[in-house]
Amino acid sequence: MAFGRSSRSRRPVEPVTLKILVAGGFGVGKTTMVGAVSEIRPLRTEERLTEAGRPVDDLEGVEGKTTTTVAMDFGRITLREDLVLYLFGTPGQDRFWFLWDELAQGALGAVVLADTRRLEDSFAAVDYFERRKIPFAVAVNCFEGADRFPTATVRAALDLDPEVPLLVCDARDRSSVRDVLVAVVEHALARVDAAREPATT
Repeated sequence: MAFGRSSRSRRPVEPVTLKILVAGGFGVGKTTMVGAVSEIRPLRTEERLTEAGRPVDDLEGVEGKTTTTVAMDFGRITLREDLVLYLFGTPGQDRFWFLWDELAQGALGAVVLADTRRLEDSFAAVDYFERRKIPFAVAVNCFEGADRFPTATVRAALDLDPEVPLLVCDARDRSSVRDVLVAVVEHALARVDAAREPATT
Protein backbone atom coordinates (compact mmCIF):
# COMPACT_ATOMS: atom_id res chain seq x y z
CA MET A 1 0.00 0.00 0.00
CA ALA A 2 1.42 3.35 -1.04
CA PHE A 3 1.43 6.16 1.43
CA GLY A 4 1.16 9.63 -0.09
CA ARG A 5 0.58 12.99 1.43
CA SER A 6 -3.05 13.43 2.34
CA SER A 7 -5.05 16.26 0.86
CA ARG A 8 -5.20 17.77 4.36
CA SER A 9 -1.44 18.18 4.55
CA ARG A 10 -1.04 19.49 1.00
CA ARG A 11 -0.07 23.14 0.87
CA PRO A 12 -2.56 25.39 -0.85
CA VAL A 13 -1.43 26.50 -4.28
CA GLU A 14 -0.62 30.19 -4.60
CA PRO A 15 -2.09 31.06 -8.00
CA VAL A 16 -0.35 33.18 -10.59
CA THR A 17 -2.51 36.17 -11.50
CA LEU A 18 -2.43 37.59 -15.01
CA LYS A 19 -4.04 40.75 -16.37
CA ILE A 20 -5.91 40.52 -19.67
CA LEU A 21 -7.61 43.42 -21.48
CA VAL A 22 -10.84 43.05 -23.44
CA ALA A 23 -10.95 45.76 -26.09
CA GLY A 24 -12.80 46.66 -29.25
CA GLY A 25 -15.24 49.11 -30.73
CA PHE A 26 -18.35 50.60 -29.21
CA GLY A 27 -21.16 48.06 -28.72
CA VAL A 28 -19.09 45.03 -29.74
CA GLY A 29 -19.86 43.01 -26.59
CA LYS A 30 -16.96 43.66 -24.21
CA THR A 31 -19.14 44.06 -21.11
CA THR A 32 -21.07 40.93 -22.08
CA MET A 33 -17.85 38.95 -22.55
CA VAL A 34 -16.44 39.89 -19.13
CA GLY A 35 -19.76 39.13 -17.45
CA ALA A 36 -20.12 35.77 -19.19
CA VAL A 37 -17.02 34.25 -17.56
CA SER A 38 -16.47 36.22 -14.37
CA GLU A 39 -16.72 34.07 -11.24
CA ILE A 40 -17.32 37.20 -9.19
CA ARG A 41 -19.98 39.80 -9.71
CA PRO A 42 -18.36 41.94 -12.42
CA LEU A 43 -17.62 45.57 -11.73
CA ARG A 44 -19.27 47.69 -14.39
CA THR A 45 -19.08 51.43 -15.00
CA GLU A 46 -21.95 51.83 -17.42
CA GLU A 47 -23.94 55.00 -17.92
CA ARG A 48 -27.02 55.60 -20.02
CA LEU A 49 -26.54 57.15 -23.42
CA THR A 50 -27.94 60.65 -23.59
CA GLU A 51 -29.01 63.06 -26.27
CA ALA A 52 -25.93 65.16 -25.47
CA GLY A 53 -23.70 62.31 -26.59
CA ARG A 54 -25.39 61.67 -29.91
CA PRO A 55 -23.09 63.95 -31.93
CA VAL A 56 -20.02 61.93 -30.82
CA ASP A 57 -21.48 58.42 -30.29
CA ASP A 58 -21.79 56.42 -33.51
CA LEU A 59 -24.81 54.14 -33.02
CA GLU A 60 -24.94 52.82 -36.57
CA GLY A 61 -25.38 49.06 -36.36
CA VAL A 62 -26.10 49.14 -32.59
CA GLU A 63 -29.16 51.36 -32.53
CA GLY A 64 -30.68 49.36 -29.67
CA LYS A 65 -27.78 50.07 -27.32
CA THR A 66 -28.80 52.27 -24.37
CA THR A 67 -25.70 52.24 -22.13
CA THR A 68 -21.96 52.64 -22.52
CA THR A 69 -18.87 51.79 -20.46
CA VAL A 70 -17.25 55.00 -19.26
CA ALA A 71 -14.25 53.62 -17.36
CA MET A 72 -13.87 49.85 -17.39
CA ASP A 73 -15.43 46.47 -16.71
CA PHE A 74 -13.66 44.15 -14.29
CA GLY A 75 -14.02 40.42 -13.73
CA ARG A 76 -12.04 37.38 -12.63
CA ILE A 77 -11.83 33.81 -13.85
CA THR A 78 -9.80 30.87 -12.53
CA LEU A 79 -8.48 28.87 -15.49
CA ARG A 80 -6.64 26.39 -13.28
CA GLU A 81 -5.94 26.02 -9.57
CA ASP A 82 -2.68 27.87 -10.13
CA LEU A 83 -3.79 30.42 -12.75
CA VAL A 84 -6.23 33.30 -12.31
CA LEU A 85 -7.05 35.95 -14.91
CA TYR A 86 -8.11 39.47 -14.05
CA LEU A 87 -10.16 40.85 -16.94
CA PHE A 88 -10.33 44.54 -17.70
CA GLY A 89 -12.84 45.64 -20.33
CA THR A 90 -11.88 48.93 -21.98
CA PRO A 91 -14.34 51.66 -22.97
CA GLY A 92 -15.08 51.54 -26.68
CA GLN A 93 -15.85 55.16 -27.49
CA ASP A 94 -13.15 57.49 -28.78
CA ARG A 95 -13.71 60.04 -26.02
CA PHE A 96 -12.71 57.51 -23.33
CA TRP A 97 -9.57 56.16 -25.02
CA PHE A 98 -7.34 58.21 -22.74
CA LEU A 99 -8.01 55.48 -20.13
CA TRP A 100 -6.45 52.74 -22.24
CA ASP A 101 -2.86 53.55 -21.30
CA GLU A 102 -3.59 53.17 -17.61
CA LEU A 103 -5.57 49.97 -18.10
CA ALA A 104 -2.83 48.49 -20.31
CA GLN A 105 -0.11 48.81 -17.66
CA GLY A 106 1.00 45.35 -16.55
CA ALA A 107 -1.23 43.49 -19.02
CA LEU A 108 0.04 40.14 -20.27
CA GLY A 109 -2.19 40.25 -23.32
CA ALA A 110 -5.50 41.35 -24.78
CA VAL A 111 -8.60 40.27 -26.66
CA VAL A 112 -9.77 42.46 -29.52
CA LEU A 113 -13.47 41.73 -29.88
CA ALA A 114 -14.74 42.31 -33.42
CA ASP A 115 -18.13 42.62 -35.10
CA THR A 116 -18.24 41.84 -38.83
CA ARG A 117 -20.94 44.50 -39.29
CA ARG A 118 -18.52 47.19 -38.07
CA LEU A 119 -15.13 45.61 -38.66
CA GLU A 120 -13.47 48.98 -39.14
CA ASP A 121 -14.11 49.70 -35.45
CA SER A 122 -11.48 47.07 -34.61
CA PHE A 123 -8.64 48.84 -36.40
CA ALA A 124 -7.85 51.23 -33.54
CA ALA A 125 -7.54 48.42 -30.96
CA VAL A 126 -5.42 46.25 -33.26
CA ASP A 127 -3.13 49.21 -33.97
CA TYR A 128 -2.93 50.10 -30.27
CA PHE A 129 -1.68 46.66 -29.20
CA GLU A 130 0.62 46.26 -32.19
CA ARG A 131 2.35 49.58 -31.50
CA ARG A 132 2.80 48.73 -27.83
CA LYS A 133 3.87 45.16 -28.59
CA ILE A 134 1.16 43.71 -26.33
CA PRO A 135 0.22 40.17 -27.48
CA PHE A 136 -3.41 39.93 -28.52
CA ALA A 137 -5.97 37.67 -30.14
CA VAL A 138 -8.93 38.71 -32.24
CA ALA A 139 -12.31 37.20 -31.38
CA VAL A 140 -15.15 37.67 -33.86
CA ASN A 141 -18.36 37.97 -31.87
CA CYS A 142 -21.18 36.18 -33.72
CA PHE A 143 -24.16 38.49 -33.57
CA GLU A 144 -27.50 37.16 -34.74
CA GLY A 145 -28.19 38.30 -38.28
CA ALA A 146 -24.59 39.35 -38.95
CA ASP A 147 -22.85 38.03 -42.04
CA ARG A 148 -20.40 35.19 -41.43
CA PHE A 149 -17.06 35.32 -43.20
CA PRO A 150 -14.19 32.83 -43.37
CA THR A 151 -11.51 33.60 -40.79
CA ALA A 152 -9.01 34.06 -43.63
CA THR A 153 -11.18 36.88 -45.01
CA VAL A 154 -11.41 38.59 -41.61
CA ARG A 155 -7.66 38.18 -41.08
CA ALA A 156 -6.94 39.82 -44.42
CA ALA A 157 -9.42 42.65 -43.77
CA LEU A 158 -7.75 43.44 -40.43
CA ASP A 159 -4.25 42.92 -41.90
CA LEU A 160 -3.28 40.64 -39.02
CA ASP A 161 0.11 39.03 -38.72
CA PRO A 162 -0.02 35.25 -39.26
CA GLU A 163 0.81 34.46 -35.62
CA VAL A 164 -2.09 36.49 -34.18
CA PRO A 165 -4.82 34.05 -33.06
CA LEU A 166 -8.18 34.65 -34.73
CA LEU A 167 -11.23 32.90 -33.27
CA VAL A 168 -14.98 32.98 -33.69
CA CYS A 169 -16.92 33.23 -30.43
CA ASP A 170 -20.21 33.98 -28.73
CA ALA A 171 -19.53 36.65 -26.08
CA ARG A 172 -22.58 35.41 -24.13
CA ASP A 173 -21.30 31.85 -23.79
CA ARG A 174 -18.93 31.04 -20.94
CA SER A 175 -17.13 28.15 -22.63
CA SER A 176 -16.71 30.09 -25.87
CA VAL A 177 -15.20 33.06 -24.04
CA ARG A 178 -12.99 30.77 -21.97
CA ASP A 179 -11.55 29.29 -25.18
CA VAL A 180 -10.67 32.80 -26.35
CA LEU A 181 -8.93 33.63 -23.06
CA VAL A 182 -6.94 30.39 -23.15
CA ALA A 183 -5.80 31.27 -26.68
CA VAL A 184 -4.68 34.73 -25.56
CA VAL A 185 -2.72 33.37 -22.59
CA GLU A 186 -1.04 30.67 -24.68
CA HIS A 187 -0.12 33.20 -27.38
CA ALA A 188 1.24 35.71 -24.85
CA LEU A 189 3.28 33.10 -22.95
CA ALA A 190 4.71 31.79 -26.23
CA ARG A 191 5.83 35.34 -27.04
CA VAL A 192 7.46 35.62 -23.61
CA ASP A 193 9.27 32.29 -24.05
CA ALA A 194 10.46 33.31 -27.53
CA ALA A 195 11.84 36.57 -26.18
CA ARG A 196 13.80 34.68 -23.51
CA GLU A 197 15.47 32.32 -25.97
CA PRO A 198 19.09 33.28 -26.68
CA ALA A 199 19.72 34.53 -30.16
CA THR A 200 21.46 32.05 -32.43
CA THR A 201 24.13 33.07 -34.89
